[in-house]
Amino acid sequence: MGYSCEVRKVAKEFPEVELDEIIVDAAAALLIRTPDQFDVIVTTNMFGDILSDEASELSGSLGLGASINVGDHICVAQAQHGSAPDIAGKNIANPTSLILSAAMLLNWRGCREGNYALTTAAALIEQAVERVLSNPATRTRDIGGKLDTDVFSDAVVAALRLVCDESRGATQES
Repeated sequence: MGYSCEVRKVAKEFPEVELDEIIVDAAAALLIRTPDQFDVIVTTNMFGDILSDEASELSGSLGLGASINVGDHICVAQAQHGSAPDIAGKNIANPTSLILSAAMLLNWRGCREGNYALTTAAALIEQAVERVLSNPATRTRDIGGKLDTDVFSDAVVAALRLVCDESRGATQES
C-alpha cells in the first residue's frame, strides 16, 4: 500500500510521464504478450524479482538482464539473476548481466554528474556486448553458444577495445 501512494504522489510531479497501475498477474501476462509497452515497472521486491526474471527470459536468458537499484543518492549495480550459487565456480555463468549492470551504473553516475566520459563508457560497453552477442560463435551456453565465462568475458574486452578504437577514429574524423 505504501509504495503505490508514493508512486502516485511522484507521478503528480511529472504529468508528462504516464502512470498505469496494473495488478501483478495481469502485468506478467502483458509482459509476455506486449513487452514493448513497458518502460519502467515499479513494484515490491517480491513481484519485481518475479517480473524481472520473466523479462530476462523473454530476452533469451536470465544471464542477459541488467539491473540497478536506485535511491535518491545511491545506485547499486548487480546481476539481475542474483548470485547463482548452483553454478558458482564452474565457469559457466553468462556474465552479460553483470557487465551491462556496470554499464547502467556508469550511465547513472554520468547522467547525474553531467560526466560525458562515464555516459560514453557505458554506451561503448553496451556496444561491445551487443557485438559479441550478435555473433553465435561468441555466445555462452545458456543462449546456444559454447563459450565459458572467461572466454566470453575476453571476447567482450576485445570488442570493447575495437569499439573504443572506432569511436576515437570517428571523433578524429569529425
